[in-house]
Amino acid sequence: MCRNLSKYALVFLFLALSGLIFLLRNIHTVENWNCHTISALYQIQSRIQSSFIPVGLPTFYNNRTFCAHLGQKPSPEDELEQRYLLDSIAWPGPPPHSAPTALRQTSDPVHSLFAILPTKGGREWHVGDQLEALVQMHDFQGRPKRYGGDFLLARLHSPELGAGVAGKVLDHGNGFYSALFPLLWVGSAQVDITLVHSSEAVAVLRRLREERPDRVFFKSLFRLGFLSETTVCNMCLPPDQQPLCNYTDLYTGEPWYCYKPKMLSCDTRINHAKGGYLKHLITNKEALLFQSGVNIKVHIHASGPDKINVLPPRKDKVEVESSSIKPEPIKLEPSGYYYGDSWRPLGGVTMRQFNESSAITQCLKNKVINMYGDSTVRQWFEYLIAFVPELKEFNLHSPKNVGPFMAVDSIHNILLKYRCHGPPIRFSTVMSSELRYISNELDGLTGGPNTVVVLSIWAHFSTFPVEVYIRRLRHIRRALVRLLDRAPGTLVVIRSANLQALDQEVSLYNSDWYSLQLDKVLRAMFKGMSVLLVDAWQMTSAHHLPHALHPPPTIVKNMIDMLLSYICPGKKKTQQK
Repeated sequence: MCRNLSKYALVFLFLALSGLIFLLRNIHTVENWNCHTISALYQIQSRIQSSFIPVGLPTFYNNRTFCAHLGQKPSPEDELEQRYLLDSIAWPGPPPHSAPTALRQTSDPVHSLFAILPTKGGREWHVGDQLEALVQMHDFQGRPKRYGGDFLLARLHSPELGAGVAGKVLDHGNGFYSALFPLLWVGSAQVDITLVHSSEAVAVLRRLREERPDRVFFKSLFRLGFLSETTVCNMCLPPDQQPLCNYTDLYTGEPWYCYKPKMLSCDTRINHAKGGYLKHLITNKEALLFQSGVNIKVHIHASGPDKINVLPPRKDKVEVESSSIKPEPIKLEPSGYYYGDSWRPLGGVTMRQFNESSAITQCLKNKVINMYGDSTVRQWFEYLIAFVPELKEFNLHSPKNVGPFMAVDSIHNILLKYRCHGPPIRFSTVMSSELRYISNELDGLTGGPNTVVVLSIWAHFSTFPVEVYIRRLRHIRRALVRLLDRAPGTLVVIRSANLQALDQEVSLYNSDWYSLQLDKVLRAMFKGMSVLLVDAWQMTSAHHLPHALHPPPTIVKNMIDMLLSYICPGKKKTQQK
């Protein structure tokens, strides 16, 4: 019996090899491939391994050693702006030569305290006043910290009123912090202070950003006929390890590279995808700085009362109208607040409620809305097509969650489009032909009064040095200048970064600290331009719902109402309560 099986096995093996030889003889051209030197067995092995990432990933030491020269050389003006931006987001760290070596010496939210400071008139607060809370940080041994650099969030809220506003945190550099809040409504108001990361943890995040831009890596599939290979890709790859395929964009100069396949040519690339996340990037001691429920997003308790009662405006002072409170977009002052769970912007536009799909349809009538960016703006696209039944999604056979997507309301002449931004994009799989840089897409728009452009680009840049993000925004800004010059009536709305849920793993790749730094840069780079901002950072910070990368529907609804209020502004009115 065994002998018969052996005979059949030999026959099947012969037939399989014959089939492979037949296929090989019908492949016409493969660049740099010598058909006499590659066996059929190697080809089968290559196909099997094409779905796996090579084990040997590039070793990154410091991105500046081989990434500084990538991309187009910035002009002296661009270099000056970059230095200004980097200085503006400089973050204090532990004093040199005295960094803590043990967890017990680092910031502990449980031992730390805050206190609401009295006003000049005692403990009486009125609408229009400013509330200040003083925070003192302690380590795990209960000893006061003597330096700053902790990442704190502050919020003043009223669950009963559905009210909330983000506070401004000032670091005094000695372990003390001030949290400042404008008083905007009558009634109860509770102070909430949260330690997002200790100063020691921030130092680790900063080092990872500069030294390990490869901690999220990418891959591309190359294919010709039945032969396929997968290689590692990134914005920066060490050129001395193996030959590179250069996919630098011809118009923007944005760099992107893949390791060249062993057998196929660079022009056989099929797609782009997230490869994965590198592990074991920090030491065991450093890992203790990133513990959920211990020192990542933990509330700090008050040493006394954490609530106040806000009285109506003082009679001896002129009532402050919301329209008179106009903070500059770059500043960390409130751009708005919640009341009755509805967002109320402080100046610039009157917030309208679009509670009926017919109201949205009338607002978007005869409009083309172009959405570009990451999944946080794709969430807006998904909200609109789910809420407005007249918007029918056109089947472009695009991959789920990737796009591009398009929805049409032919009766009201509405066209809604979404396209993801170019690499680095951490989506599952994007066809190479669909990889587009936002600036190039903007250059292809005619623009005009019926054109709306919505941008959101931040989350996928958190693992790279800030210079990379600055360069990308600079290209987008130049394209917007060109667009607004040729079509001044075009409406441009930018969605800012938002807070999200954090644990140790997410912190190392997508921490809110990274997002905050990028958010500051974004606001500064578009300051003074004819663009409008949906302040997702403060809208997620001020709300009582848990932070999430993709905010819950209640917050998204407020963001959409803000967007639509820009597109279809109503009459200005006082928002103060």
